[in-house]
Amino acid sequence: MATDTLCIGIIGAGANTRLRHIPGLRTQNSVEIVGVANRSLASSQKAAKELDIPTAYGDWTEIIADKTIDAVCIGTWPYTHAEMTIAALDAGKHVLCEARMAMNAREAHAMLAASRRNPSRIAQIVPAPMTLPVDRTIADTIAGGAIGNVIAMNLCVSIGDYPNPDLPLHWRQSRDFSGNNIMALGIWYEQMARWVGHASSAFAVGQVVVKHRRDESGARVPIIIPDHVDVTGQLQQGDQYRLLLSSVLGHTPSKTEAWIFGDKGTLAFITPNDAEPYLRLGKKGGAMGALAIDPAKLGAWRVEEEFVNAVRGREGVTHTDFVTAVKYMEWTDAVTLSMRERREVQLPLL
Repeated sequence: MATDTLCIGIIGAGANTRLRHIPGLRTQNSVEIVGVANRSLASSQKAAKELDIPTAYGDWTEIIADKTIDAVCIGTWPYTHAEMTIAALDAGKHVLCEARMAMNAREAHAMLAASRRNPSRIAQIVPAPMTLPVDRTIADTIAGGAIGNVIAMNLCVSIGDYPNPDLPLHWRQSRDFSGNNIMALGIWYEQMARWVGHASSAFAVGQVVVKHRRDESGARVPIIIPDHVDVTGQLQQGDQYRLLLSSVLGHTPSKTEAWIFGDKGTLAFITPNDAEPYLRLGKKGGAMGALAIDPAKLGAWRVEEEFVNAVRGREGVTHTDFVTAVKYMEWTDAVTLSMRERREVQLPLL
């Protein structure tokens, strides 16, 4: 496979697949996107024409059954990820699967088991992308002792504005499609874990502020997935975290603010409402100041490159391997369980 052409089938040519995965795969040497399957043959044919893909399949199972296809890129919604991924791996295909990993931790563990049954096949989940440029700088700053021992981390994320019931229903607001995934909560937990490690507990409260939306047919649909969530807990090293995520807050001071407090200093990652993200660092006894990013540590989106290189044995999967994805799915389940039972949930779940 080091020099052979890698033939890839697309299952679900959605927005992110069109924006990132197809262009990214086409920039890799000796890679061909040979087929696409959407929800129907007509939809597949339309996508194949628009995206200049040779073959349109009537169903995703036809891509899995096609022995000329080496790997699949799954760009569907979470409710299909487990079934498609497991079938592809057991059919001997490499898998690049869109995030979130699955509907829940049970499905995620089944996907991990399938990857372990097929250790020669690469299994990768598309990573959370927003902090890729700064992840290494943040992690290295903490590991290097610049802020001492971490005491607490506060992460506040606003992904919307004041409540707007006139916005159409999104698939993320349907538990049938998204499972226990809540807004972008798992995305931000995944990024937080890159800096300070994984959680050992979760206690969550949430509310549904916009209680109904209209679907494509105009029908009024009740919303049960929260649009405002606050999660607290402990990290595996004993320090504490707080993650607030909301799509219904107006006049927030920033889109994102992450403050990591240590016993010798404080590190901040801030994304203003109308400007580029930046880092700040303050040492005990001094003021907060800008933290420059070493160009050698500047991260970037390279998901498709990493996937192809992993298939060819040139590097391993770092963003995101199945073991890591299972951990964020367990945390996601813990959040849902905590809100339902009004208690702190210990991790890992299984």
